[in-house]
Amino acid sequence: MQRLVQLALDFWNGSQEIEPNRPPAPVHQAQAAPLKGAKPAPAEPLADLLAPAVFRHPEANREVLLGEACVAYRLARARRRSIGFTVGPEGLSVRAPAWVTLAGVDAALRDKAAWIVRKLGEQQARQQRLESARIQWGDGAVLPYLGEPLHVVLDPAHRFAGRGGALVAPAPGVRELHVALPHGAAPAQVRDAVQAWLMREARQRFTERLQHFAPLLDVRWTRLRLSSAQTRWGSARADGSICLNWRLMHYRPAIIDYVVAHELSHLRVMDHSPRFWDTVGTVVPDYAVLRAHLREQPAPPWD
Repeated sequence: MQRLVQLALDFWNGSQEIEPNRPPAPVHQAQAAPLKGAKPAPAEPLADLLAPAVFRHPEANREVLLGEACVAYRLARARRRSIGFTVGPEGLSVRAPAWVTLAGVDAALRDKAAWIVRKLGEQQARQQRLESARIQWGDGAVLPYLGEPLHVVLDPAHRFAGRGGALVAPAPGVRELHVALPHGAAPAQVRDAVQAWLMREARQRFTERLQHFAPLLDVRWTRLRLSSAQTRWGSARADGSICLNWRLMHYRPAIIDYVVAHELSHLRVMDHSPRFWDTVGTVVPDYAVLRAHLREQPAPPWD
């Protein structure tokens, strides 16, 4: 039977396409030894212990039962040779050729059921982490800055030196961002003022780190552009133009250095081949650990 599944994996964004089948990881559970002479308790039905998982794409037009999980997915017909699965923040999307029957699509999904349900669960957990990290904009708002908490203080009298905002350390281990806004400022005003300050800080830090790593990699960058992309941290062009996401300022300096070195390395190797990663490793030896942290710990949403 002709295999219908296209296998691919996207490095940069949160959505992932189907990957080769993997055996499920073994689950080890500690079991208490029964007391001598005691009768074993009757086992509870599995259906009473586990509520069936439900994953629903907002534009779902078809449902399928994958194991114990009900998956409502978005199916679109496309001019392609095989079925493509994408698991993203919204859920499961499927693109299939017109000649593949609906039963054939469902059969392909069931063939990769374990992988699909696992990835849907990971995306759901990631979205929950994003929601819990959502910033409540106002006086006292807290956001991560270079890997540490930063407290926003609305300062209507503008009792600080700085343009629009200034970093203040009132006590050891405490950092505040004083913003020249009234206490009754709307959340959008606070958000925009903090973003403007953070972008100025990002341009300064990114420029410093580009100037540090470029000579080490023997490359020349020509221009820096700041990005607000939701799913991409940076890019590089052959003309030396570098684009970096200002939201990297949420992360600790080592992670920023990894992304800067990553993009500069593309000026030598414009792909993700082993030679590219060897190039990155010459200046950031622990890039794999930093890369994994960046993928697993999303920045807080700003909307």
